[in-house]
Amino acid sequence: MADVIIVGGGAAGLMAAGRAARRGYAVTVVERNERPARKVMITGKGRCNVTNNCSVQECVAQVPGNGRFLYSAFSAFTPQDTMAFFEDQGVPLKTERGNRVFPCSDKAVDIVDALVRYAKSGGVKFRTGRVTSLCIDDGVCTGVTLENGETLTAFAVVVCTGGCSYPGTGSTGDGYTLAKQAGHTVTPPRPSLVPLTVCEEWCPDLQGLSLKNSALTVTDTVTGKTVYTDFGEMLFTHYGVSGPMILSASAHMREPENGRYRLTIDLKPALSAEQVDARLVREFDGQKNTCVGNALSTVLPRSLIPVVLRLADLPGECKCHSVSKQQRRRLGELLKRLPLTVSGFRPLAEAVVTAGGVSVRELSASSMESKLVSGLYFAGEVIDVDAYTGGFNLQIAFSTGVAAGEHV
Repeated sequence: MADVIIVGGGAAGLMAAGRAARRGYAVTVVERNERPARKVMITGKGRCNVTNNCSVQECVAQVPGNGRFLYSAFSAFTPQDTMAFFEDQGVPLKTERGNRVFPCSDKAVDIVDALVRYAKSGGVKFRTGRVTSLCIDDGVCTGVTLENGETLTAFAVVVCTGGCSYPGTGSTGDGYTLAKQAGHTVTPPRPSLVPLTVCEEWCPDLQGLSLKNSALTVTDTVTGKTVYTDFGEMLFTHYGVSGPMILSASAHMREPENGRYRLTIDLKPALSAEQVDARLVREFDGQKNTCVGNALSTVLPRSLIPVVLRLADLPGECKCHSVSKQQRRRLGELLKRLPLTVSGFRPLAEAVVTAGGVSVRELSASSMESKLVSGLYFAGEVIDVDAYTGGFNLQIAFSTGVAAGEHV
């Protein structure tokens, strides 16, 4: 018999297990995969953006829904505590643009190994299996039942099963089923930090094109308000757009009905509209007898040139000396405001994180314990909290995992 059962061996589960074990409890992690923390392995493109080197207040501000619920957990285990934890576990860290923190090795496996080592060194036992139900007796959680019918007893159970994104890593929504069994309200899961599909037919022509230093503005056409701006990287795909800026932008689109949100890409954010026009004048004056499509090769990525010319209604074979002032101005406008219309999200399985989950109103903000069932705790992505990109979602996992582990 274990004192504490952790359901799910991801970032939150391993942190909760290690903390509970160091308080003297016999802890068992039940993980459906042979190797724990498979999702951590693929975060940050395999580099693992482990946290964000910012204040607790800034952390809370990066959680668009239910951020205040996390204030206590973030305060008890801050981003700086996370950094100190991994440094103590022998993983040197570095801080990059936007205060994003990565292992110096740029290898997510170093973070995974540190978490597993932390749990095992505390005496945590690992059990491969899938939990299908909770054992609840008179309002108290007394253990779990596995898929093979076996029952494991304990005085506390911490559910850390993740959400529904990247189901191949084991996140298939099991935690929501367990929460509902215990009587919890579960906000329907939806994708967050997810690539976007767009209406424009020319987008597939740019498949594979990566823009490194562009600016993005997202406008809600219903309210007319700007809901998000960013500067950085994005990627064109066969279905639409992806990349860091786009994933962050998606978290601000809570109801992405077809056509509601408009993306505007500034291809030359370092230049004003007047400076862009002056640049085009110089290029065209210096290549008067060159086709405009060739002249633009010093201004734009080659695959983008025919798209921009088509949108500007300017034939690529047109000579530079023949380009009218009006055509040049239209071209310059597209360089500063290339428009895209969002048609929807890619599937939930492709989302970096899952929004929705166990209602925070039914959990203790300090301990993550259920207010409905004694001895039952939740931590990580299974809770209805999700943040923007930049290491904040892993910080949620670590802070809530610590809270649960410290209070079981």
